[in-house]
Amino acid sequence: MSERDEIEAIQQLKYRYMRAVDLKLWDELHDTFWPEVVCSYGDGTHSFEGRDAVLGFLRDSLGGNLVTLHQVHHPQIEITGPNTARGRWYLVDYVINAGPDRPLMKGRSTLLGAAFYHDQYEKRDGEWRILSTGYERTFEQFDDLPESSEVHSRWDAETG
Repeated sequence: MSERDEIEAIQQLKYRYMRAVDLKLWDELHDTFWPEVVCSYGDGTHSFEGRDAVLGFLRDSLGGNLVTLHQVHHPQIEITGPNTARGRWYLVDYVINAGPDRPLMKGRSTLLGAAFYHDQYEKRDGEWRILSTGYERTFEQFDDLPESSEVHSRWDAETG
């Protein structure tokens, strides 16, 4: 594969990761990580080693009727070796919790945020996966969800 093809494969991997998070496709998300993946979200407050630990955190914090929108933009991907690469991405995320309080977010609230992802990728048997990932926030804005707001989603996050 050409370097451009390798970069495209890595971009598709990151897009699968984002889609799997927002659609809560935990098995598909599982397949974006190597077993020894290391993750550090935020300022390192939420750091995990190993695929099961990372998936457990994401399932617990983003599962249920929480509605999320994660978009990554402006990829900067560098092939660092025959089977290694690193990437930086600009993240914009929006989260709606129309239900009760959750461990990382109070009930009936929204989060708008931005961050920069820093990833390491490794290619094994012709397949790129994430070896490490994490982001540093540039900002978070929390707001109360107005009582008049109704939220409808595929996860039955509905209020009135």
